[in-house]
Amino acid sequence: MNSLLLEIRTEEIPAGYIQPALNALSATLLNKMTGARIDYGTARIFGTPRRLAVIVKDVAAKQKPLKTELIGPPAKVGFDEHGNFSVAAKKFAEKADIPVSRLTVKDTEKGAYICAQKIERGTAARTLLKEMLPDVILSTPFPKTMRWADLEIAFARPIHSILALLGRDVIPFALGNLKSGRYTYGHSFMHPDKIKISSTDDYITDLGNVAVLVDMQARKKLVQNEITKAAKKAGGSILADDELVDIVNNLVEYPIAVAGKFDKEFLEIPDEVLINAMREHQKYFAVVNKKMKLMPYFIAVNNTVAKDMALVAKGHERVLRARLADAQFFYRSDLEISNEDRVEKLKGVLFQADLGTMYAKAERIGKIAAYMVGKVEAGLDGNAQGKELKTQVARAARLCKSDLVSQVVVEFPKLQGIMGRVYATISGELPTVAAAIEEHYRPIYSGAPLPDTLVGAIISIADKMDSICGCFNVGLTPTGASDPYALRRQGIGIVQIMNDKGFSFSLRELIKKSISLFTGKDTGKLEELTEKVYVFLQNRISHLLTEEGFSKDVIAAIVSVSIDNVPNVWHRAGALQTLRTEPDFKPLAIAFKRVVNIIKKSGELEKTRGLRDVNETRFEDDSESALFAAFKKVEEEVSEAIRREFFDQALRDIASLRDPVDAFFEAVMVMTDNTEVRQNRLALLGHIAALFEKIADFSKISP
Repeated sequence: MNSLLLEIRTEEIPAGYIQPALNALSATLLNKMTGARIDYGTARIFGTPRRLAVIVKDVAAKQKPLKTELIGPPAKVGFDEHGNFSVAAKKFAEKADIPVSRLTVKDTEKGAYICAQKIERGTAARTLLKEMLPDVILSTPFPKTMRWADLEIAFARPIHSILALLGRDVIPFALGNLKSGRYTYGHSFMHPDKIKISSTDDYITDLGNVAVLVDMQARKKLVQNEITKAAKKAGGSILADDELVDIVNNLVEYPIAVAGKFDKEFLEIPDEVLINAMREHQKYFAVVNKKMKLMPYFIAVNNTVAKDMALVAKGHERVLRARLADAQFFYRSDLEISNEDRVEKLKGVLFQADLGTMYAKAERIGKIAAYMVGKVEAGLDGNAQGKELKTQVARAARLCKSDLVSQVVVEFPKLQGIMGRVYATISGELPTVAAAIEEHYRPIYSGAPLPDTLVGAIISIADKMDSICGCFNVGLTPTGASDPYALRRQGIGIVQIMNDKGFSFSLRELIKKSISLFTGKDTGKLEELTEKVYVFLQNRISHLLTEEGFSKDVIAAIVSVSIDNVPNVWHRAGALQTLRTEPDFKPLAIAFKRVVNIIKKSGELEKTRGLRDVNETRFEDDSESALFAAFKKVEEEVSEAIRREFFDQALRDIASLRDPVDAFFEAVMVMTDNTEVRQNRLALLGHIAALFEKIADFSKISP
């Protein structure tokens, strides 16, 4: 079997486009080959800023034959009185496009029928790929595409050549004004000439000979070796940055690292600013000493080998010096302005057209945070600690957005929060206040760290809750894949922080407090929006539980009861997931479903759950008395276990009701004609259903 090679050589593609495009290119190609019944082995992707490539091993020479079976008329009408095929059989053979002699008789459940088996011979893979590959190329997704010349095709960047081989043979096709072939080009500076690829097996080696390291993993390893060596030569080591390594790896075809130096005077700038200036704008690596302190050096990765690398380093130094001089000017200018002055400037910064300024947002954050402090204080030791927390939270809320108007953050937006912490520390704010200013943006991406401090956690939740409730208030809710204000991410952040910090106060009341800052005394709108945001966060909790491996029915059973106490949700889900593995669980779930179904059918669902007393004098069978006695005993045990959040024990206590429930259903008819007895039995079942639903809705559990 031969290997398939497809290479698309282009003008320089943005680094962030390359990996997703390669993944999609490979997946599309393999899907189309599968659909065309072409067998294949493993696939590998290769890429540089100027080429996207995929190699598929062990591609079959032909597509697999397709066998189909057609059922025709019954056998009794398929033959004439002489045992020969009838007219009906011949017409069926003609329709099936096979000789009548190839018809057979097949026994089916409905009897014997005339049958035709067709075998569609496989077409050569090279022929099918010729038609397939243009569509594969043009279906590659990019955040943005462009057209060039007067062509109708679009791609991330103009395509210069297409290499398409199956083994040693070219797969010929046209795309725009290009024709595929066996030629590609070497490194655009060091070996710009056309080269011939004789076979797919020669691709990596042949390109390596012309200074193109097309194997992304091999190139990444060389990048790491080069920057490590250059940093060591400068007397330090690389400040670890795996993301930047990946970015740089997609910026070069042949990496060559060089160390540069900057003036020590720039070390007065906070490390975060220096690192950001080097990283974001220039894609330079920072260098640190053994104590992890920044050194006045940087490492740049070039895409070519120069005759005088010292001259190359000087060029990088000139570029960086201008960038650092700007950063130094911005930083020094910021130090001349007080935090309070920056807070006042927020009055001129719009948060959102319908939601006012950042100053107004900070004020709302303060009010939401103050409400949360009142709920958190109950778990603190003494009034002094609670008063201290209240003061720190109020101060952090006031300052949390102040750095948005600083010159450094305007120039380096990724430093929001970080510079707020720096400026707060310099101005003498408490360490917890300064830390909270940075932490309130956390988590900044999926899997990112959560706030470490209690103050930071409270401000972070308040900020995110204000954004969600504000956007819901003005109709800016997420729809489908569209979420321009990242409300889903912020909702997940709220849930993660509350769970991490053990914030067990009412989520619904927190939502209501936040929404009330927008709706005022409009109670109708307040209740409506509270429910919408509650359901929105309920969906975020379901998403998180799914990611953590909980089964869908367990999640549905837990969240449908309540998500008001967020840490409690995880405790209940864990307990239910554990109980579900026990052998007695299935009969228990079936018994509970029977309880709920009878109540639902009676139309008394809302009337029976704890609202109507059970009258023991109306019991007609010992099973009723036994069930009620068991219920009263278990109710006390379950209530105490839930109070202490021993949900495993609570579920085991509830499970003990299985036998008396089964005995009850065996002995009596709930829906008896006697109205008083029927309602009393429904009331008893209602109490039991309510006991189950203190933890989960068992009716949602799959058998």
